[in-house]
Amino acid sequence: MTRTQVNATRPGGDLRIPSRRALALFSIYLNWYLKRHFHALRVANAGRIPPQAEPLILFGNHASWWDPLTAMILGKHILPERDHYAPMDSTALEHYSVFKPMGFFPVDNASARGAAQLMRAGDQVLSRENSVLWITPESQFQDVRKRPIVFKPGIGALISRRGRLTCVPIAIEYAFWNERLPEVLVNVGEPLEIADGTMEDARTWTNLLSYAMAATLDELAMLAMERDPEAFTTVLAGTGGIGGVYEVWKRFSSAVTGRPYHHDHGSLHER
Repeated sequence: MTRTQVNATRPGGDLRIPSRRALALFSIYLNWYLKRHFHALRVANAGRIPPQAEPLILFGNHASWWDPLTAMILGKHILPERDHYAPMDSTALEHYSVFKPMGFFPVDNASARGAAQLMRAGDQVLSRENSVLWITPESQFQDVRKRPIVFKPGIGALISRRGRLTCVPIAIEYAFWNERLPEVLVNVGEPLEIADGTMEDARTWTNLLSYAMAATLDELAMLAMERDPEAFTTVLAGTGGIGGVYEVWKRFSSAVTGRPYHHDHGSLHER
């Protein structure tokens, strides 16, 4: 089946394959947008994702409105040659329709129909070569410190219908370190290599993945508390400094006096 043959979404039909052109254009805007709002996007343990694993599910916590945008940058950085798909609440997807050609598919979170939509679309994604399914099984914003982590049963039901597959937890936290703007911190957890999903029921898989998510978040919390950029790979370097009139005055004073200009607040402690 070619990319052209399935490039339209029909009720009950095939998912639209993500448009490389739309993704490339949106990535230009996305990089600029995140750089304006964050000091950096940093990833720890990205090498834990088996690059050739298929079928592959990346499941994450749902800490913020920023999660889908963070995931888009991560997907391009970690697995640039793969097609990435993710469910989005149908009402939100209608509102943010720009995401429709970029691998997002609608799921009605307000009704039981949403589970059937996830099963149908998820099966399609996991049956396609070179594809990755991203899921946030909490289905609503939750604080990264909340325990126990409670996942909706959809992801477990999806796994229990499959044979072999790989599931990898992705933990995301938005933390303030030494700069005016926050850091986007990501930790990739240990992969779960599932030989046969049908060997366990949906509840067992859902619970197992929620425990893996908690462990990955706990590991990220320890990394975040250390405030050490060297523990991460910096994927995107954003805005530093204080900003505003004071930032302009700092630049002017440095130019007049010949003293070094320190853009980042953290650099003051490195002298």
